[in-house]
Amino acid sequence: MIEDSGTIDEFLARHAADVEEAVRKAAAAEIMPRFRQLAAHEVDQKSGPHDLVTDADRKAELYLTEALGALLPGSVVVGEEAVHANPATYEAIRGDAPVWIVDPVDGTRQFVHGEDGFCTLVALARHGVLHASWTYAPARDQLATAVRGRGAFLDGERLYAGPPTPGRDLRVATSHPDYTTDDQKRALLGLRTEGVAARPCGSAGLEYLAVARGESDAVAFSWEAAWDHAAGLLLVEEAGGAHLTLTGEPFRITGGNPLPFTAARDAATARRVAALLASAG
Repeated sequence: MIEDSGTIDEFLARHAADVEEAVRKAAAAEIMPRFRQLAAHEVDQKSGPHDLVTDADRKAELYLTEALGALLPGSVVVGEEAVHANPATYEAIRGDAPVWIVDPVDGTRQFVHGEDGFCTLVALARHGVLHASWTYAPARDQLATAVRGRGAFLDGERLYAGPPTPGRDLRVATSHPDYTTDDQKRALLGLRTEGVAARPCGSAGLEYLAVARGESDAVAFSWEAAWDHAAGLLLVEEAGGAHLTLTGEPFRITGGNPLPFTAARDAATARRVAALLASAG
């Protein structure tokens, strides 16, 4: 059993490449053979017609659950599909064991439609602290990684988001209105203002990557599911960015956050977006 963060650091020094290999193999074995090849019986709805799950989601999560658990004995896996089947398994994020947070196919709607804007997300955390993350877009053959205190990388190249270009509208990806409460809708309306160009988000993982690369300025999201956010939050942090809730505190993967929240390419932009959300909420 891993007992402290120092031991997690040692694990990552020895096995980060093995985690990357597991993520790539899961995609190669279970996701890409089904890309643009899905049969009707391989696609189901969860909570509604916009909340889809496929055989690729289920089988890739099972693959990663076995592979990651074997790499780090004593760890647990919190995966989107396992939590859908048994919501109580989400509580492991708040437990003592190291936890792998897994979204096997982030952007399932895009995957089902044959678009390449989907990815596999894996993060390693303990006691609510994110230690490492992997964001893999297999259809684009892009892999972004982050290790706390060691930086963020895309295909081996260091990522640095940097501040937005002065005088240009902030480019902000936001939660789709269909997935927000009335209060959250009002808060997000704060971004419908001069100097901000807001648009609905695609895959959360790829939106975070766009922020870490400096291609987008911020995200503003209204849900807490850790599998959507954990990998990207660490990626943005290690690229020099920041994340804040409506009360000006960093987002907690353990939950209980005032929503919506933002992650941005630098601290000043995070404060600006959070203030706009708070002023309208």
